Amino acid sequence: VPQLGPQLPPRLTQQPWHLLYSTGRDGFSLRTLYRSGARPDSPALLLIRDTEAQTFGAFSASAIRSSSGFYGTGETFLFSFCPELKVFRWTGRNDFFVNGDVNLLMVGGGSGRFGLWLDGDLHHGGSQHCETFDNETLSHREEFSIQDLELWGLA
Repeated sequence: VPQLGPQLPPRLTQQPWHLLYSTGRDGFSLRTLYRSGARPDSPALLLIRDTEAQTFGAFSASAIRSSSGFYGTGETFLFSFCPELKVFRWTGRNDFFVNGDVNLLMVGGGSGRFGLWLDGDLHHGGSQHCETFDNETLSHREEFSIQDLELWGLA
C-alpha cells in the first residue's frame, strides 16, 4: 500500500487505509468480499498474490460491489509489481471500469477481454490486455490461481 500511495488521486494520499477483507482471515468468497466492502462512496484497493508469488491488483475510486453493469471513474487503474511497480491508467477508449456479480468480478474490458477478472470462489482469476487500460498481463500467465487477496478501504 505505501508504494501505491503516490499513484493514488491527490485527495487520498494522506488518508488512512484499513484492511476490509482478507482471504487469510475471511475465507475465499466473492460474496464475503462484497459484504466486507467499504462505504459506497469510499475508494477501494484490491491486492492479489498468485501462487507464483506475483503481486498485482486494482484501484477503484468507488467501493467494490455487486452491480448490474459497469461502474467507476477514470481514476480507476490496474497495477502490477512484476517485477517493479507498473501502473495502467484509463485510456479513455471506453468506461468498462468495474463490474461484478456473485460469480465474477471484472476490472477493465473491451472486445471480450478483461484487464483483471476473479471467479466467485476467489480461487482463480485472469488478466488480459484490455482497451480500458491498455495494460500488460498483470501476472506471468493470463490465468492464475490466487494465493492471497486483500481489499483495503479508507477508514
